[in-house]
Amino acid sequence: MRMTAPPRRETGRRDTEGMAVASFVLGLVGLLVLNFVLGPIAIALAAIALRRGTPRRFRALLGLWLGIADIVVLVVLMAANGTTAWSIVG
Repeated sequence: MRMTAPPRRETGRRDTEGMAVASFVLGLVGLLVLNFVLGPIAIALAAIALRRGTPRRFRALLGLWLGIADIVVLVVLMAANGTTAWSIVG
């Protein structure tokens, strides 16, 4: 009896579209809350979607730039407050 590997599941178009949209949404939400967590996730999802050739290229690029902006906002706010935590209310 010959054992064969299970068939590989090809990444479909909907998967890459979902990654592009998710990176955009996470990057946008990350500007307001949890930017240290959501920013890198948005960057990673956008990079994967772009590498796999998503048809929503513009949305993936927006997610990439918003993820980068999340980290920049965090660094600027931390530098302004002189601490590793920040709050909008003071």
